[in-house]
Amino acid sequence: MSLKLGVPSKGRLMDKTFDWFARRGIGLTRTGSEREYAGRVEGIEGVSLVLLSAGEIPRELAAGRIHLGVTGTDLVQEKLPRWEQQVEEIAALGFGQADLILAVPRFWVDVDTLDDLDAAAAAFRARHGYRLRIATKYHRLVREFLMRGGVSDYALVDSQGATEGTVKNETAEAIADITSTGETLRANHLKVLGDGPILRSQATLWRSRVAECDDAQRATLKALLARVDGDA
Repeated sequence: MSLKLGVPSKGRLMDKTFDWFARRGIGLTRTGSEREYAGRVEGIEGVSLVLLSAGEIPRELAAGRIHLGVTGTDLVQEKLPRWEQQVEEIAALGFGQADLILAVPRFWVDVDTLDDLDAAAAAFRARHGYRLRIATKYHRLVREFLMRGGVSDYALVDSQGATEGTVKNETAEAIADITSTGETLRANHLKVLGDGPILRSQATLWRSRVAECDDAQRATLKALLARVDGDA
């Protein structure tokens, strides 16, 4: 059986991943129509290409259904509890960089740090009778970040898109989301708290720690890693 490499199935992330492997002599090609998630690998024997959404790749790595996969640091650490036991980082690919940040309305002039947010959250609950809401799809990472920062009086509101607009739409008081340029934050009159990002993320090549390998697959893995390991 072949070694399975999971790659994002569309968009710039797929194109840049293909380019990254091509520079290392490994050709990845999508075959068939846009609706077909099929591909082929050239330049190395014994590797098959599996096209998935970036969000599915952590799950498939953790289940051992693929041996290698390209996806963001943010998705791995959000979706996989104790991720270090399930996957190993092989190489940062140098693209797809974005920061997971916590942002509040710009007119909150007295809220610039997590300590300020903790005080504001307590005051908010006392005044309104319910907890300050933070819109995000990164529940695990945000909860751990706030716990380390000593913030407890809040509620996470699930948001799978247009998160920056939730404050304007009055469905949340603050947001935690991925940003690369900050333009959308500024357009929605939000400011990032000054304690640093929750996480710095980029596209990364990961190896499953649980996927089974026979002798042929291990030899293929060794040959592939010799091409890419530490060469990002």
